[in-house]
Amino acid sequence: MQAYLLSQQFNVRPLAENSTACPANATICNGTSCVLPEDNFNETLSVVLSTVLTIMLALVMFSMGCNVELERFWGHIKRPWGIFVGFLCQFGIMPLTGFLLSLAFDVLPIQAVVVLIMGCCPGGTASNVIAYWVDGDMDLSISMTTCSTLLAMGMMPLCLFIYTKMWTNASSIVLPYNSIGLSLVALVVPVSFGIYVNHKWPRKAKIILKVGSIVGAILIVLIAVVGGILYRGSWIISPKLWIIGTIFPAAGYCLGFFLARLAGLSWNRCRTVSLETGMQNTQLCSTIVQLSFTPAQLELMFTFPLIYSIFQLLFALIILGGYRIYRRHRVKTKTDIEKTEQSEDSKSTSSHANVNGGFVPNEDK
Repeated sequence: MQAYLLSQQFNVRPLAENSTACPANATICNGTSCVLPEDNFNETLSVVLSTVLTIMLALVMFSMGCNVELERFWGHIKRPWGIFVGFLCQFGIMPLTGFLLSLAFDVLPIQAVVVLIMGCCPGGTASNVIAYWVDGDMDLSISMTTCSTLLAMGMMPLCLFIYTKMWTNASSIVLPYNSIGLSLVALVVPVSFGIYVNHKWPRKAKIILKVGSIVGAILIVLIAVVGGILYRGSWIISPKLWIIGTIFPAAGYCLGFFLARLAGLSWNRCRTVSLETGMQNTQLCSTIVQLSFTPAQLELMFTFPLIYSIFQLLFALIILGGYRIYRRHRVKTKTDIEKTEQSEDSKSTSSHANVNGGFVPNEDK
Protein backbone atom coordinates (compact mmCIF):
# COMPACT_ATOMS: atom_id res chain seq x y z
CA MET A 1 0.00 0.00 0.00
CA GLN A 2 2.82 2.38 0.89
CA ALA A 3 4.64 1.68 -2.38
CA TYR A 4 1.39 2.33 -4.25
CA LEU A 5 0.88 5.68 -2.53
CA LEU A 6 4.42 6.73 -3.34
CA SER A 7 3.86 5.78 -6.98
CA GLN A 8 0.75 7.97 -7.03
CA GLN A 9 2.56 10.88 -5.35
CA PHE A 10 5.51 10.95 -7.68
CA ASN A 11 3.60 9.84 -10.79
CA VAL A 12 6.18 7.22 -11.66
CA ARG A 13 4.96 4.63 -14.13
CA PRO A 14 6.23 1.05 -14.18
CA LEU A 15 8.74 0.27 -16.87
CA ALA A 16 7.10 -0.88 -20.05
CA GLU A 17 8.09 -4.11 -21.70
CA ASN A 18 10.40 -3.30 -24.60
CA SER A 19 10.62 -6.77 -25.98
CA THR A 20 8.02 -9.22 -27.27
CA ALA A 21 10.35 -12.19 -27.37
CA CYS A 22 11.59 -14.26 -24.45
CA PRO A 23 15.24 -13.78 -23.42
CA ALA A 24 17.61 -16.60 -24.28
CA ASN A 25 18.26 -17.40 -20.60
CA ALA A 26 14.55 -17.89 -19.72
CA THR A 27 13.90 -21.18 -17.89
CA ILE A 28 10.19 -21.33 -18.81
CA CYS A 29 8.83 -19.64 -21.92
CA ASN A 30 5.26 -19.46 -23.14
CA GLY A 31 4.92 -16.84 -25.85
CA THR A 32 5.86 -13.55 -24.24
CA SER A 33 5.40 -14.85 -20.69
CA CYS A 34 8.80 -15.86 -19.33
CA VAL A 35 10.32 -17.01 -16.07
CA LEU A 36 13.93 -15.87 -15.72
CA PRO A 37 16.49 -17.46 -13.43
CA GLU A 38 16.91 -15.50 -10.21
CA ASP A 39 20.03 -13.33 -10.13
CA ASN A 40 21.49 -13.59 -6.63
CA PHE A 41 24.83 -11.97 -7.50
CA ASN A 42 24.16 -8.63 -5.84
CA GLU A 43 22.38 -10.16 -2.87
CA THR A 44 25.15 -12.67 -2.10
CA LEU A 45 27.92 -10.16 -2.72
CA SER A 46 26.16 -7.59 -0.55
CA VAL A 47 25.81 -9.99 2.41
CA VAL A 48 29.43 -11.18 2.24
CA LEU A 49 30.96 -7.76 1.77
CA SER A 50 28.74 -6.05 4.32
CA THR A 51 29.85 -8.62 6.91
CA VAL A 52 33.52 -8.10 6.08
CA LEU A 53 33.18 -4.31 5.99
CA THR A 54 31.30 -4.27 9.31
CA ILE A 55 34.09 -6.22 11.01
CA MET A 56 36.77 -4.00 9.45
CA LEU A 57 34.85 -0.88 10.43
CA ALA A 58 34.59 -2.05 14.04
CA LEU A 59 38.37 -2.63 14.12
CA VAL A 60 39.01 0.80 12.60
CA MET A 61 36.76 2.53 15.15
CA PHE A 62 38.52 0.57 17.91
CA SER A 63 41.85 1.95 16.69
CA MET A 64 40.40 5.49 16.43
CA GLY A 65 39.29 5.15 20.05
CA CYS A 66 42.92 4.50 20.95
CA ASN A 67 43.60 8.16 20.13
CA VAL A 68 40.86 9.46 22.41
CA GLU A 69 41.68 10.61 25.94
CA LEU A 70 38.84 10.03 28.36
CA GLU A 71 39.27 13.35 30.20
CA ARG A 72 39.27 15.41 27.00
CA PHE A 73 36.36 13.42 25.56
CA TRP A 74 34.35 13.97 28.74
CA GLY A 75 35.33 17.65 28.61
CA HIS A 76 33.58 17.97 25.22
CA ILE A 77 30.47 16.37 26.71
CA LYS A 78 30.44 18.69 29.73
CA ARG A 79 31.24 21.82 27.66
CA PRO A 80 29.61 20.93 24.35
CA TRP A 81 30.27 24.15 22.42
CA GLY A 82 32.10 22.29 19.63
CA ILE A 83 29.38 19.61 19.57
CA PHE A 84 26.70 22.31 19.40
CA VAL A 85 28.42 23.97 16.42
CA GLY A 86 28.63 20.57 14.74
CA PHE A 87 24.92 20.02 15.49
CA LEU A 88 24.03 23.30 13.75
CA CYS A 89 26.11 22.27 10.75
CA GLN A 90 24.78 18.71 10.60
CA PHE A 91 21.07 19.35 11.02
CA GLY A 92 20.95 23.02 10.04
CA ILE A 93 23.31 23.65 7.14
CA MET A 94 23.09 20.28 5.36
CA PRO A 95 19.27 19.92 5.09
CA LEU A 96 18.95 23.59 4.07
CA THR A 97 21.70 23.19 1.45
CA GLY A 98 19.97 20.09 0.04
CA PHE A 99 16.67 21.99 -0.12
CA LEU A 100 18.22 24.97 -1.93
CA LEU A 101 20.09 22.76 -4.40
CA SER A 102 16.89 20.85 -5.22
CA LEU A 103 15.08 24.13 -5.90
CA ALA A 104 17.94 25.63 -7.89
CA PHE A 105 18.26 22.64 -10.25
CA ASP A 106 14.49 22.00 -10.42
CA VAL A 107 14.85 18.22 -10.11
CA LEU A 108 11.98 15.75 -10.07
CA PRO A 109 10.09 15.49 -6.76
CA ILE A 110 11.41 12.00 -6.04
CA GLN A 111 14.98 13.16 -6.76
CA ALA A 112 14.54 16.18 -4.49
CA VAL A 113 13.45 13.83 -1.71
CA VAL A 114 16.58 11.66 -1.97
CA VAL A 115 18.79 14.79 -1.89
CA LEU A 116 16.99 15.89 1.30
CA ILE A 117 17.32 12.44 2.85
CA MET A 118 21.07 12.63 2.27
CA GLY A 119 21.20 16.09 3.84
CA CYS A 120 19.31 14.91 6.92
CA CYS A 121 21.53 11.88 7.58
CA PRO A 122 24.01 11.97 10.51
CA GLY A 123 27.77 12.10 10.04
CA GLY A 124 29.62 9.05 8.75
CA THR A 125 32.44 7.18 10.50
CA ALA A 126 34.82 7.83 7.59
CA SER A 127 35.16 11.39 8.89
CA ASN A 128 36.93 10.06 11.99
CA VAL A 129 39.66 8.46 9.87
CA ILE A 130 40.19 11.57 7.72
CA ALA A 131 40.14 13.78 10.84
CA TYR A 132 43.03 11.75 12.21
CA TRP A 133 45.07 12.24 9.04
CA VAL A 134 44.54 16.03 9.05
CA ASP A 135 45.51 16.33 12.73
CA GLY A 136 41.96 17.11 13.79
CA ASP A 137 40.56 16.94 17.30
CA MET A 138 39.78 13.22 17.57
CA ASP A 139 37.91 13.65 20.86
CA LEU A 140 35.60 16.17 19.18
CA SER A 141 35.30 14.04 16.04
CA ILE A 142 34.22 10.91 17.92
CA SER A 143 31.83 12.83 20.18
CA MET A 144 30.27 14.64 17.18
CA THR A 145 29.72 11.40 15.26
CA THR A 146 28.21 9.74 18.32
CA CYS A 147 25.92 12.65 19.16
CA SER A 148 24.77 13.21 15.56
CA THR A 149 23.89 9.51 15.20
CA LEU A 150 21.98 9.58 18.49
CA LEU A 151 20.20 12.85 17.72
CA ALA A 152 19.30 11.59 14.23
CA MET A 153 16.55 9.53 15.87
CA GLY A 154 14.59 12.74 16.36
CA MET A 155 16.20 15.28 14.02
CA MET A 156 15.81 13.26 10.79
CA PRO A 157 12.00 13.03 11.05
CA LEU A 158 11.82 16.72 12.02
CA CYS A 159 14.02 17.92 9.14
CA LEU A 160 12.24 15.72 6.61
CA PHE A 161 8.88 17.00 7.86
CA ILE A 162 10.03 20.61 7.39
CA TYR A 163 11.77 20.34 4.02
CA THR A 164 9.84 17.67 2.07
CA LYS A 165 6.40 19.32 2.27
CA MET A 166 6.80 20.71 -1.26
CA TRP A 167 7.25 17.26 -2.78
CA THR A 168 5.76 14.55 -0.57
CA ASN A 169 4.40 13.61 2.82
CA ALA A 170 7.24 12.92 5.26
CA SER A 171 5.25 10.04 6.76
CA SER A 172 5.70 8.10 3.51
CA ILE A 173 9.47 7.91 4.09
CA VAL A 174 10.53 4.90 6.14
CA LEU A 175 13.27 5.67 8.66
CA PRO A 176 15.18 2.51 9.70
CA TYR A 177 15.61 3.24 13.40
CA ASN A 178 17.13 -0.21 13.86
CA SER A 179 19.89 0.67 11.36
CA ILE A 180 20.53 3.96 13.15
CA GLY A 181 20.68 2.10 16.46
CA LEU A 182 23.08 -0.48 15.04
CA SER A 183 25.29 2.30 13.66
CA LEU A 184 25.37 3.86 17.10
CA VAL A 185 26.27 0.55 18.78
CA ALA A 186 28.90 -0.21 16.11
CA LEU A 187 30.45 3.18 16.86
CA VAL A 188 30.21 3.38 20.65
CA VAL A 189 31.30 -0.15 21.61
CA PRO A 190 34.61 -0.32 19.63
CA VAL A 191 35.50 3.27 20.53
CA SER A 192 34.88 2.55 24.21
CA PHE A 193 37.27 -0.39 24.08
CA GLY A 194 39.81 1.83 22.31
CA ILE A 195 39.55 4.51 25.00
CA TYR A 196 40.06 1.87 27.67
CA VAL A 197 43.16 0.50 25.91
CA ASN A 198 44.57 4.02 25.54
CA HIS A 199 43.99 4.63 29.25
CA LYS A 200 45.58 1.35 30.38
CA TRP A 201 48.31 0.75 27.76
CA PRO A 202 49.11 4.04 25.97
CA ARG A 203 52.16 2.63 24.16
CA LYS A 204 50.24 -0.28 22.66
CA ALA A 205 47.43 2.12 21.79
CA LYS A 206 49.79 4.16 19.58
CA ILE A 207 50.76 1.05 17.62
CA ILE A 208 47.11 0.03 17.21
CA LEU A 209 46.28 3.57 16.09
CA LYS A 210 48.89 3.60 13.33
CA VAL A 211 47.75 0.23 11.98
CA GLY A 212 44.08 1.18 12.24
CA SER A 213 44.53 4.49 10.43
CA ILE A 214 46.10 2.69 7.46
CA VAL A 215 43.36 0.04 7.46
CA GLY A 216 40.78 2.82 7.70
CA ALA A 217 42.16 4.57 4.61
CA ILE A 218 42.01 1.26 2.70
CA LEU A 219 38.47 0.65 3.98
CA ILE A 220 37.20 4.00 2.70
CA VAL A 221 38.47 3.26 -0.82
CA LEU A 222 37.15 -0.32 -0.61
CA ILE A 223 33.64 0.87 0.27
CA ALA A 224 33.62 3.15 -2.78
CA VAL A 225 34.75 0.27 -5.05
CA VAL A 226 32.21 -2.14 -3.56
CA GLY A 227 29.46 0.41 -4.10
CA GLY A 228 30.42 0.67 -7.76
CA ILE A 229 30.22 -3.12 -8.12
CA LEU A 230 26.91 -3.56 -6.31
CA TYR A 231 25.17 -0.74 -8.15
CA ARG A 232 26.79 -1.28 -11.54
CA GLY A 233 23.40 -1.41 -13.24
CA SER A 234 22.13 1.93 -11.93
CA TRP A 235 24.61 4.41 -13.39
CA ILE A 236 22.18 5.90 -15.92
CA ILE A 237 20.94 8.86 -13.89
CA SER A 238 20.00 12.49 -14.43
CA PRO A 239 23.00 14.84 -15.01
CA LYS A 240 21.41 17.22 -12.49
CA LEU A 241 21.94 14.65 -9.72
CA TRP A 242 25.58 14.29 -10.75
CA ILE A 243 26.03 18.06 -10.42
CA ILE A 244 24.21 18.17 -7.07
CA GLY A 245 26.25 15.17 -5.86
CA THR A 246 29.40 17.17 -6.67
CA ILE A 247 28.36 20.49 -5.15
CA PHE A 248 26.64 19.15 -2.03
CA PRO A 249 29.65 17.65 -0.15
CA ALA A 250 31.91 20.56 -1.19
CA ALA A 251 29.36 23.02 0.22
CA GLY A 252 29.17 20.97 3.43
CA TYR A 253 32.94 21.06 3.93
CA CYS A 254 33.23 24.81 3.23
CA LEU A 255 30.19 25.97 5.21
CA GLY A 256 31.08 23.72 8.16
CA PHE A 257 34.61 25.16 8.29
CA PHE A 258 33.47 28.80 8.08
CA LEU A 259 30.75 28.39 10.71
CA ALA A 260 33.22 26.72 13.07
CA ARG A 261 35.68 29.56 12.52
CA LEU A 262 32.96 32.17 13.14
CA ALA A 263 32.15 30.34 16.38
CA GLY A 264 35.75 30.87 17.52
CA LEU A 265 36.94 27.25 17.36
CA SER A 266 40.64 26.48 16.89
CA TRP A 267 41.97 25.54 13.44
CA ASN A 268 42.19 21.82 14.16
CA ARG A 269 38.60 21.83 15.45
CA CYS A 270 37.49 23.79 12.37
CA ARG A 271 38.93 21.02 10.19
CA THR A 272 37.15 18.46 12.35
CA VAL A 273 33.76 20.18 12.13
CA SER A 274 34.22 20.64 8.37
CA LEU A 275 34.78 16.91 7.82
CA GLU A 276 31.95 15.92 10.16
CA THR A 277 29.60 18.22 8.23
CA GLY A 278 30.50 17.18 4.68
CA MET A 279 30.89 13.43 5.25
CA GLN A 280 27.42 11.90 5.57
CA ASN A 281 26.29 8.38 6.45
CA THR A 282 25.58 7.35 2.84
CA GLN A 283 24.90 3.72 3.80
CA LEU A 284 21.98 4.90 5.95
CA CYS A 285 20.65 7.00 3.07
CA SER A 286 20.75 3.96 0.75
CA THR A 287 18.85 1.90 3.32
CA ILE A 288 16.13 4.54 3.66
CA VAL A 289 15.50 4.87 -0.09
CA GLN A 290 15.40 1.08 -0.55
CA LEU A 291 12.77 0.78 2.18
CA SER A 292 10.68 3.73 0.97
CA PHE A 293 10.47 3.45 -2.82
CA THR A 294 9.42 0.99 -5.52
CA PRO A 295 11.90 -0.47 -8.06
CA ALA A 296 10.57 1.87 -10.75
CA GLN A 297 11.21 4.88 -8.52
CA LEU A 298 14.64 3.66 -7.45
CA GLU A 299 15.84 3.79 -11.04
CA LEU A 300 15.48 7.57 -10.94
CA MET A 301 17.52 8.19 -7.80
CA PHE A 302 19.06 5.07 -6.23
CA THR A 303 22.61 5.89 -7.33
CA PHE A 304 22.65 9.36 -5.75
CA PRO A 305 23.99 8.14 -2.35
CA LEU A 306 26.89 6.48 -4.17
CA ILE A 307 27.56 9.62 -6.22
CA TYR A 308 27.64 11.67 -3.02
CA SER A 309 29.92 9.08 -1.40
CA ILE A 310 32.42 9.25 -4.27
CA PHE A 311 32.64 13.03 -4.30
CA GLN A 312 32.72 13.40 -0.52
CA LEU A 313 35.70 11.03 -0.55
CA LEU A 314 37.35 12.86 -3.45
CA PHE A 315 37.07 16.26 -1.76
CA ALA A 316 38.22 14.78 1.55
CA LEU A 317 41.36 13.46 -0.16
CA ILE A 318 41.94 16.91 -1.71
CA ILE A 319 41.63 18.48 1.75
CA LEU A 320 44.03 15.88 3.14
CA GLY A 321 46.57 16.43 0.35
CA GLY A 322 46.36 20.22 0.70
CA TYR A 323 46.82 20.04 4.46
CA ARG A 324 49.81 17.70 4.18
CA ILE A 325 51.50 20.02 1.66
CA TYR A 326 50.79 23.02 3.89
CA ARG A 327 52.14 21.26 6.98
CA ARG A 328 55.29 20.14 5.21
CA HIS A 329 55.89 23.67 3.89
CA ARG A 330 55.21 25.20 7.30
CA VAL A 331 57.58 22.80 9.10
CA LYS A 332 60.25 23.39 6.47
CA THR A 333 59.87 27.17 6.72
CA LYS A 334 59.93 27.02 10.52
CA THR A 335 63.09 24.90 10.45
CA ASP A 336 64.79 27.33 8.05
CA ILE A 337 63.90 30.28 10.30
CA GLU A 338 65.30 28.50 13.36
CA LYS A 339 68.53 27.66 11.52
CA THR A 340 68.88 31.28 10.36
CA GLU A 341 68.34 32.59 13.89
CA GLN A 342 70.88 30.11 15.28
CA SER A 343 73.40 31.16 12.60
CA GLU A 344 72.87 34.85 13.35
CA ASP A 345 73.23 34.23 17.09
CA SER A 346 76.47 32.32 16.45
CA LYS A 347 77.91 35.13 14.30
CA SER A 348 76.87 37.72 16.85
CA THR A 349 78.65 35.79 19.63
CA SER A 350 81.89 35.41 17.62
CA SER A 351 81.88 39.09 16.63
CA HIS A 352 81.33 40.15 20.21
CA ALA A 353 84.21 37.95 21.35
CA ASN A 354 86.60 39.38 18.76
CA VAL A 355 85.72 42.98 19.51
CA ASN A 356 85.88 42.66 23.27
CA GLY A 357 88.71 40.13 23.45
CA GLY A 358 86.48 37.61 25.08
CA PHE A 359 86.95 33.87 25.31
CA VAL A 360 86.71 31.94 22.03
CA PRO A 361 86.16 28.14 22.26
CA ASN A 362 88.91 25.88 20.87
CA GLU A 363 86.64 24.40 18.20
CA ASP A 364 86.08 27.91 16.72
CA LYS A 365 89.82 28.58 16.34
